[in-house]
Amino acid sequence: MAGAQGGVMHAPSPTVYVKNLEERIKIDQMKEALAEIFSEYGNIIDLVAKSNIKAKGQAFIVFDDTQSAERAIKEVQGFELFEKPMLLDYAKTRSDATVAKEGTSEELESHKRRRLAEKERKQAAEAAEIQKKLKRSAAVAAPDAGAARPVKASRGAGLKSSNPAAGAVVPEEYLPPNKILFVQNLPDNYDVDSLTSIFGRFEGFREVRLVPGRTGIAFVEYEAEAGAISAKERTAGMALGDEGKIMKVVYQRQ
Repeated sequence: MAGAQGGVMHAPSPTVYVKNLEERIKIDQMKEALAEIFSEYGNIIDLVAKSNIKAKGQAFIVFDDTQSAERAIKEVQGFELFEKPMLLDYAKTRSDATVAKEGTSEELESHKRRRLAEKERKQAAEAAEIQKKLKRSAAVAAPDAGAARPVKASRGAGLKSSNPAAGAVVPEEYLPPNKILFVQNLPDNYDVDSLTSIFGRFEGFREVRLVPGRTGIAFVEYEAEAGAISAKERTAGMALGDEGKIMKVVYQRQ
């Protein structure tokens, strides 16, 4: 089956992927309009539309069966909503709502972990690509070997190189998943027992390691990536202590 732009569509599924939506419309208004249109074709069990930059202009309509999605794509393809034609396809992956409806709670948790891991791998790949571009730009901008060399001078300890590639590293938030978490912004009185009570609930927990002479940070290790992914998803941003310090949880840089 041909897609909206002539390409081959993804395999049929209960979830319809909608793009080319008008980005200036408020999310609640857009969701209400989409629900009104697509509910004509079957029972909608979930409708996802977000306002963040990468998700703008897109939505996912989750029906409770594939036949409803097929009818919707056939009849709504190219339909103008807020003066823009909607472009429809089947979603590439199963939605959380579909897995919850068809599977067990364990299957849903596993599905969420895989989805989160894939999302974070993509973010890490994007960050690495940005890093490569910075290095290429720096190489192009570098003076020729025969050009006059600058006189060496001692640089103050607090000064940083102006070379954009010199400090180009993948931001912590985009590091790819691994089995060790780096935890920051902890209350000073949090010890191994305090952190074990938080992180020990997740599958494959191995140990908490504090850093001698340093407060506010720790490493948490799991037997496998899956446990670390689940722990990071559920603990990042947790408020701790009397002051409500927001805990930062990222993967260890390798």
